[in-house]
Order: sequence, then structure tokens, then C-alpha cells
Amino acid sequence: MIPTEDQAKKLWDKYGLPEGKRRHVEFVAKVAKYLAANLKINEKLLIAGALLHDIDKNVTKLSGEKHPDAGVRILREEGMGEVAALVKTHPLHAILDPAITPKTWEEKLLFLADKMVKQDVIGVDARFRLWNDEHLPSEQQKILDAAYPKVKELEKETFDLIGTDQKRILEETKG
Repeated sequence: MIPTEDQAKKLWDKYGLPEGKRRHVEFVAKVAKYLAANLKINEKLLIAGALLHDIDKNVTKLSGEKHPDAGVRILREEGMGEVAALVKTHPLHAILDPAITPKTWEEKLLFLADKMVKQDVIGVDARFRLWNDEHLPSEQQKILDAAYPKVKELEKETFDLIGTDQKRILEETKG
């Protein structure tokens, strides 16, 4: 099942998605929808994935499960296997792992939109600057450093395909 936006938002309440994450996922959905506007993809799936990609953020704190594993489990338990499969490919490390790297356009757009948003739409470069400012543990920093050029390649591939640039996206999707 692919949930409607209203059904996805009811899951936010059920799983205690924090307010800041609600804002984040709404902006991810907005950017993903913008990126998908002229592509022949399953937009309903993309939007559901965008709205639910962080559904486990409160659960992981309580259960000790890793993100997005808990979210994938939750979505499967809710009967949303197709959305779970999409969500599985969105974390930063996925772009480095051939087994889960984003391959479909729905996966690529969710992945990219997530990397363009913090609490507002800020773009890939600004998002990576914020992560670098966190002074992450060395293993996480290695993932960040290795992922950046791959994310930039995906950004270029996407922007070239849809005929846009970061400046236009930032202007047209800011809150």
C-alpha cells in the first residue's frame, strides 16, 4: 500500500515524529515533487517515501535500532513494503553501497531531496557544510567525505535531466 499524504501524517502521530523532523520531511517532499515535476515516475510513491523516510527518528532513540532500519521495519509492519524499499535507499551511506544505492528515479530523487534539506531547503553544499561542522567521529567523517562527490554527481545528473539548477530550486521551494 502507498499511503496518501493524510495517512502518512497520521503515522507521524502514531510514531511520535518530532516537530523538527515533520518540517524536514515536508520540505523533502516539496523538493522531491519539484524535481519530479516533468519525469514519468510514481509520484505518489515518491511523496509517501519523502513524508515517511524519517518515521523512525523517535523510535530509534527508544529502541536502539539504527536509522533507517527501524523505519523500514515500521513501514513493512504497516503494510507499506514498496515505501519501505524506497526508504531503505535514502541514508547517506547508501550511495556508497552497491546493494542499496539509489537506482530508480524515485530512489534518486528521495535521496537527493533529503540531502538538500535540513529544516529548510538549503542545497547539497550547505547540508554537507553543516555535517562537517558537527566534527563527526572519524568513521562517519570518512562516509561523509566519500559520499560527497557521489552526491554531487547525482545532483548534476538530476539537474541536467530536468533542466534546472540549485539556485532555481532554492528560490522555488523555500518555506
